[in-house]
Amino acid sequence: MDDVSTPPPAPSTPPAPSAAAPAAPAVPELRADCSSCFALCCVALPFARSSDFAVDKAAGTPCSHLRQDSRCGIHTRLRDKGFQGCTVFDCFGAGQQVSQVTFGGRDWRAHPDTARRMFDVFPVMRQLHELLFYVTEALTLPDAAPVHTELREALTRTTRWTHADAPALEALDVGALRQEVSTLLLRAGELVRAKAPGRGKNHRGADLMGARLRGADLRGANLRGACLIAADLSRADLRTADLIGADLRDTDLRDADLRGALFLTQAQLNAARGNPATRIPPTLTRPAHWH
Repeated sequence: MDDVSTPPPAPSTPPAPSAAAPAAPAVPELRADCSSCFALCCVALPFARSSDFAVDKAAGTPCSHLRQDSRCGIHTRLRDKGFQGCTVFDCFGAGQQVSQVTFGGRDWRAHPDTARRMFDVFPVMRQLHELLFYVTEALTLPDAAPVHTELREALTRTTRWTHADAPALEALDVGALRQEVSTLLLRAGELVRAKAPGRGKNHRGADLMGARLRGADLRGANLRGACLIAADLSRADLRTADLIGADLRDTDLRDADLRGALFLTQAQLNAARGNPATRIPPTLTRPAHWH
C-alpha cells in the first residue's frame, strides 16, 4: 500500500501554490455529492452499535450494506433498519473533494494502494469543509463586518488546504486550525448576538438534555456545543441563537423559529424532530421525516 512510516512535521501554513496554480483556489462545493464520491463515509469511518447504528463497524471496513457501485443498499430505509446515524451525517462535500481532487478520481477499489491514505485524509478534509461552511456563513452576516477581513483570510488559507496533496493533509494539525477559526467564528457570533433583543443567555456547552424550553425566548442565546438531546424547544424563538456544535438529536423543534439561527447545519436539522410549522433558514431543507 502507498504509505509513509513517519509523516513530515505538520506545516503551519498551506503548501505554496505552484506557478501554474491559482494563488487562491476556488472554494470547493460544500454540499455532499455522493455520485462523485467513492462512498468514503461508508468505509473510512467507524461506528458502534447504538441507537444510531444497528451494528459495529471498524474504520476502513466497508459497511455490509454498501454495494459495488458505491451506493447504499438500504438508503431509503436507513431509519427503519436502525441506521439513523447515517441520515444525520454530513461531509460538507469532503467526500467528492477527496475522491476527485486529492486522489484524481482513483477509486480505492480499483487502486487499493490508495485506500489507507484516502481513508486517513477523508476525516481531515471533512473538518476543513466544515470550517469553510461556517466561515462562508459568517461572511454573509452584516453585523460581523468587523471580523470579515480576518474571516476572508481564514477562508483563503483553509481553501488552500483543501487543494493540498495527501501527505500534506495527513501532516496538518487540523485541531490547531479549527481553534484559530473557531475564535473568529465566536467573535462573529458575538457581534450578531449583541443586536438581539435582551442579549441572549450564555448556555455554551451546557447540559440541557431533556430540558423543558417550550416557547422559550432564546433569541441571541449562546448555545455553542450545548447538549440539547431530547430537549423540548417546541415554539421556541431561536432567531440569532448561536448553534454551532449543538447536539440536536431528537430535539423537539415543532413550531420553533430558527430563521437567522447562526451556524445551523442540515445535519442538526436531520437529527431533530420538527413539523411543517417549524421555520428554518432558506439555505436549509426541511427533513423528510418531519411531519
